Amino acid sequence: MSNHNVRVGVAVFALNSQNEFVLGQRMGSHGAGTWALPGGHLEFNESFEDCATREVKEETGLDISDVQFLTATNDVMSADEKHYVTVFVGARVEEGQVPEILEPAKCAEWRWVSWKELEGDRAKFVEAQKEGRETEGKKLFIPLLSLFEQRGGFKPALKGKLSSASPVTNGGL
Repeated sequence: MSNHNVRVGVAVFALNSQNEFVLGQRMGSHGAGTWALPGGHLEFNESFEDCATREVKEETGLDISDVQFLTATNDVMSADEKHYVTVFVGARVEEGQVPEILEPAKCAEWRWVSWKELEGDRAKFVEAQKEGRETEGKKLFIPLLSLFEQRGGFKPALKGKLSSASPVTNGGL
């Protein structure tokens, strides 16, 4: 049996004033073709906040602030023989910033989506799987699927006010 280690990933809900966040289509590694948040591996001696800021900048060019812990999931990716603990954080994105594809070998596109849209995509995916057909919605990366399964009722929101229409609750544990 090979040496299997649990890794820590940080996934970032980079939220704008409309409570939309950046979602990208993965390429070239495990989860290729699925949709995921920007993020990556936590490096030795790095905080969740520093990892989130670094990864979002490297992948999208966006500057984020007010990084906050939201929740975590336990993600076993059997087909890839990988096991992650994914730490989900939220952060603010200043208005007017547009995500760029800075790692074209890793991401095909970035788009702004709402939580409601993501919930709908997940529901379409689950229904299509039950019926044995291709999904009509976005196929989500395992940590996002785990978020729905392990943290029922979760919604990404920061403590503090993003806009007058935004909830002020945190979707934590």
